[in-house]
Amino acid sequence: MVFSHLFAVFFFINAIVLRGDKFGVDGLRMDYYIMSCPFAETIVRNTVNRALQSDPTLAAGLLRMHFHDCWIEGCDGSILIDSTKDNKAEKDSPANLSLRGYEIIDDAKKQIENQCPGVVSCADVLAMAARDAVFWSGGPIYDIPKGRKDGRRSKIEDTVKLPAPIFNSSDLISTFGQRGFSVQEMVALSGGHTLGVARCSSFKNRLSNFDATHDVDPALDSNVAKTLSKICSSGDSAQAPFDSTKNLFDNRYFNALQMKAGVLTSDQTLFTSPRTRAIVNGYAMNQAMFFFDFQQAIVKMGLLDAKEGASGEVREDCRTIN
Repeated sequence: MVFSHLFAVFFFINAIVLRGDKFGVDGLRMDYYIMSCPFAETIVRNTVNRALQSDPTLAAGLLRMHFHDCWIEGCDGSILIDSTKDNKAEKDSPANLSLRGYEIIDDAKKQIENQCPGVVSCADVLAMAARDAVFWSGGPIYDIPKGRKDGRRSKIEDTVKLPAPIFNSSDLISTFGQRGFSVQEMVALSGGHTLGVARCSSFKNRLSNFDATHDVDPALDSNVAKTLSKICSSGDSAQAPFDSTKNLFDNRYFNALQMKAGVLTSDQTLFTSPRTRAIVNGYAMNQAMFFFDFQQAIVKMGLLDAKEGASGEVREDCRTIN
């Protein structure tokens, strides 16, 4: 792990040199809070570290929450907004019901507000928390531009844009491509599934009546299928880990795909498809390469439609619009 982290630091330093001109996109800057709230990053990091020491499984929740936030209306903290009697928010979508870690964001935001009220957005707190969760779990260290503003829209119907667990490689390539990501970046971001678990409701389609010819998905190892079926006997909310080290950020996810042990259709399709198989094999063989590509892709994702100035706000409470 130490070796991988040294590689990660080396690659990230080179990435800054090679891509430094892109780190000021849309008014965002690495040092955005250096004068206005200099301890914001320390507060977030310490809050995340304390939470993950108590419950390491929350790392996956924070990373996935950041992805689900950025994919809908950009990285604007809209996933954090609670529903009201007049509006069903994103977090209550079936696709988001498994997200966890909201209380970590609330805790960090409250501490920050006590020090520098009205300065640090919830969107930035979430982006920093996801970054710190990745590193805490053994993943690469990377920095992110800051200065996002919080959006005022959070509607359940917008979540239909999220990539679905039943997507095949063509669906994924198309969906990510529409958001400006290459095939390589899509596979690297999919590697975020090295953390966490999937609910039976997301993969049971592979275990019975798969198609006219097969009862079970032929891309799934038969022993893995039996294990997953046993898990699903406990109901749709039963959970299966994406790989054998669900709380460690590593390249085991890609090793699992090579062994036909990918849990979701959208996981295993990365290995069965000729368009993405070589990338999977590369990441399975070289964790440092996966870490480097993931760094680049997650920073790029964190810039999706980032709001600034008059187009957003800094929420006092991440769960409600000002």
